[in-house]
Amino acid sequence: MRKITTSAYMPTEIKVENISDNEARVIAYPFETGYAVTLAHPLRRLLFTSTVGFAPTGVKIKGVSHEFDSMRGMLEDVALFIINLKNLRFKLKNDNQREVVEYNFKGPKEITGADLNNDIVEIVNPDAYLATLNEDAELSFSLIVQKGIGYVSSEDLRGDVDDDYIALDAFFTPVKKIVYDIEKVLVEDNPDFEKIVFTITTDGQVKPVEAFKNALEAMYQQMSVFKGILNIDINAVSSSNSSIGSEYSKLLASVEELGLSARSFNCIDKAEIRFIGELALMDENELKDLKNLGKKSLDEIKAVMEEIGYPVGVNLPKDSREQLKKKIAELKSQMSPKEG
Repeated sequence: MRKITTSAYMPTEIKVENISDNEARVIAYPFETGYAVTLAHPLRRLLFTSTVGFAPTGVKIKGVSHEFDSMRGMLEDVALFIINLKNLRFKLKNDNQREVVEYNFKGPKEITGADLNNDIVEIVNPDAYLATLNEDAELSFSLIVQKGIGYVSSEDLRGDVDDDYIALDAFFTPVKKIVYDIEKVLVEDNPDFEKIVFTITTDGQVKPVEAFKNALEAMYQQMSVFKGILNIDINAVSSSNSSIGSEYSKLLASVEELGLSARSFNCIDKAEIRFIGELALMDENELKDLKNLGKKSLDEIKAVMEEIGYPVGVNLPKDSREQLKKKIAELKSQMSPKEG
């Protein structure tokens, strides 16, 4: 029997089951009716689009001028070689975003992913086939491997690789398959609560649970744009508010309202920062560059800005940033020399 409530039931249980190295199950419950699919669907999309992976983005083959060329002594033509190359799943062993890797093979030889392992990259599907060379063939090529998310076409990558490289379609996502099921679960005497069961399969570049964490972080980051709404005084909102919108009214308040310590306030005051919005428009590096602003003051400002819903470096929409800058400039121009 459904009871009258004033807030949604908060799920309390989460379980992680490792099925294999590349497959895991994440289970969470109990959710109110409709809440499970509301969360499961965007998380599934984010698992595909926001999980960081690695892919080859360009290849330069000695003696080859374009992707429709052929190579003496290699069984495959260049187009098929590139298809096989894109089927290999790379992983950079360092923290770099981009690496160029050199390879040289002499025949007779059947080349697989395992032959491309070295100190820079790891091939997570080492048994994948690449090419076959006859006894008098030699294959030398340079490969650009990059870190990224989602999919980027070769057309978009042409400007990022040198002219002597063939740009490759980059399939960065390491997530191969995501399935979610919504099951009924009993809470007290109510059988209508729901359970989400995610089954996540990756290609081995990342663990399934790590991919799930990435998706959650992406969801939190994207939703943080709405945090400012939590600080709106609804009774004070006017339909005729400024052009930047009522949700940003707090940003036009004086920095004095932040209640900073004297040391922190003096630093930003000497930098002629008068409005909270000026701090919201700055990133952490810009704050660090303020004269005499020490780590303690920096941490204090970051904590206060986080508390009011506008953390340092918050990604305000481009139009809102421009409108906010314009409004602050107008307000500053109206201030007396003493105030400014």
